[in-house]
Amino acid sequence: MRKDIHPQNYRLVAFKDMSNEDVFITKSTADTKETLEVDGVEYPLIKLEISRTSHPFYTGKAKLVDTAGRIDKFKNKYKKFEK
Repeated sequence: MRKDIHPQNYRLVAFKDMSNEDVFITKSTADTKETLEVDGVEYPLIKLEISRTSHPFYTGKAKLVDTAGRIDKFKNKYKKFEK
């Protein structure tokens, strides 16, 4: 096994699910310039589109999330093939 290949800058980071505003704190090496204050302590902030609290597999609720107009993009792209 090679030595000194793992990052050394592990620190507590706040991850925020933007779909339901859920915040959880864990160790990470991810870089970010944003911060968030949780319980009086300021943490680096990583924003997520989906997490364990909003993913249909974990919640058991299926919901359609069209964040970037994917359906409209698809329809426009393949409109020329309609009969």
